[in-house]
Amino acid sequence: MGLAQYAIVAVQDQWGVLHDGEINGEYATKESAFEAAAIAASLAVRQGHEVHLSVPGLDQGGFDRPAQQGTD
Repeated sequence: MGLAQYAIVAVQDQWGVLHDGEINGEYATKESAFEAAAIAASLAVRQGHEVHLSVPGLDQGGFDRPAQQGTD
């Protein structure tokens, strides 16, 4: 089986799930994006895939707010 990778990413003032080169979903919190990714990852595990799931830490924007994009 293949590798399924999911990454929680900041998208303006929301969060999304990066998977297969596309950002899916519009989530108000990082936690809700993680929960959606965890469901998808669980299905991938059930199908026999290796799964990687990454979530940025507090130093990258806090838990409920996305990281600031750029510092002009």
